[in-house]
Amino acid sequence: MGLSIRASFFRSVTFAASAALLMNSVPVLSVAHAQIKAPVPTQQGPESVADLAAGLLDAVVNISTSQKVKNDDEAPMPQVPEGSPFQDFFDEFFKGKGGEGGSRQRTVDSLGSGFVIDPSGIIVTNNHVIEGADDIEINFANGSKLKAKLIGTDTKTDLAVLKVEPKKPLTAVPIGDSRQMRIGDWVMAIGNPFGLGGTVTVGIISARGRNINAGPYDNFIQTDAAINKGNSGGPLFNMKGEVIGINTAIISPTGGSIGIGFSVPTELASNVISQLREFGETHRGWLGVRIQPVTGDIAESLKMDTPKGALVAGIIKGGPVDGGEIKTGDVILKFDGRDVVEMRDLPRVVAESPVGKAVDVVIMRDGKEMTVKVTLGRLEDGENLAEAEAAKTPQADEGTDQAEPPAAELPASDVVLGMKLAVLDADSRKTYGISEDVEGVVIAEVQPQSAAAERRIASGDVIVEIGQEAMKTPEDVSARIEELKADGRRNALLMIANKTGELRFVTVRME
Repeated sequence: MGLSIRASFFRSVTFAASAALLMNSVPVLSVAHAQIKAPVPTQQGPESVADLAAGLLDAVVNISTSQKVKNDDEAPMPQVPEGSPFQDFFDEFFKGKGGEGGSRQRTVDSLGSGFVIDPSGIIVTNNHVIEGADDIEINFANGSKLKAKLIGTDTKTDLAVLKVEPKKPLTAVPIGDSRQMRIGDWVMAIGNPFGLGGTVTVGIISARGRNINAGPYDNFIQTDAAINKGNSGGPLFNMKGEVIGINTAIISPTGGSIGIGFSVPTELASNVISQLREFGETHRGWLGVRIQPVTGDIAESLKMDTPKGALVAGIIKGGPVDGGEIKTGDVILKFDGRDVVEMRDLPRVVAESPVGKAVDVVIMRDGKEMTVKVTLGRLEDGENLAEAEAAKTPQADEGTDQAEPPAAELPASDVVLGMKLAVLDADSRKTYGISEDVEGVVIAEVQPQSAAAERRIASGDVIVEIGQEAMKTPEDVSARIEELKADGRRNALLMIANKTGELRFVTVRME
């Protein structure tokens, strides 16, 4: 195909030139050549990173871990005839693998990367590099080795801090500000891919703020600098030699680099590292709210110009805002002066805030913006509180028939948005197992293919609010829907509670 294309082009050029000569005019080829311009030179990458790398290689380490795991192979050792020439071979091969007197344990080794941030021996790496390890050994560029002690880990950001005891100060690297980095900036990764020590790769920042569903605070730097297995925990440097990311993950169908790697930015990691060094654990800020995204439909229902912020779907009892500073149905737009563009921004900025700090939170309530003052709690305490509350929630007995009774057992109203409604009284609570602290109008039945069914509303759910107004009776629901229609609304914003009282917001089409 390539030859035929080139031949065809040659013939057309020859024909055009011949025609021009016959017409006794300037040859076409000469005109074409005159129109060709040299490309404008573009800014090149760094001519060499050798000097930069030379000053950083000694601070990047190889982390070797070992872990004893139970051998699940319970097969007995093969029996061989006494005096067989293969007896020594089988005795050696199956030693400790289930034979009589065997330990039934084996040792698993793994390799990763890390870097020194303090000459006294503080090393940063990924949590998944050292997770579950019984023994951690640090291998330095000069060939020396030291045993490491685990100072602290954080699974949410996949970070860990280690400590070694060197005889003399170590070469350390500074931590920079990843917020100053732009897409297209040059970066350099150093690590130990596939166990090969001191490997340097160079690339650019391909993207920022990536969410790869690795944790609640995803805000990764994406780079095309080659990152492979064994690079985990290694540093990503800017061209000043400052660490601006910790290499953590790659996307690859083969297991090798395809130019899509991810690093935890230092804007997220710096505070975590400091807390792990000081406390051995994280002390994250906690607001005590359950949130969900503000979709286009929800924004329209709340008369917002654009969908933004985080919609408060619930307040955690005993949390920092249980006193009413923030209410269910509020939309959080700003936190401590930082915009909350989308829902995932809020957990990150709250977690980065100090415990006990009083912050201003800008919310939208009833169509109006207002600012409230909130004092943050500690996230780890909140998680313990949530676990305790979950333990108190009655669980269905195993084997109990959970089939919902037919709607005919409850007196139901006319159909509203595809839902048959009933008063939430003692009988309906018993019928659907609805908690005593849930208030509203119970949904007795949802018609298939209806607008409510599209939003996965089910019988036994309770309508708590519509359009930020509390609902007490089925008549309240019907009246509120008519009000919204008369107001020109196309969607109704419903606050729905399940039988345990967990809240969520859904929009239902009224057209």
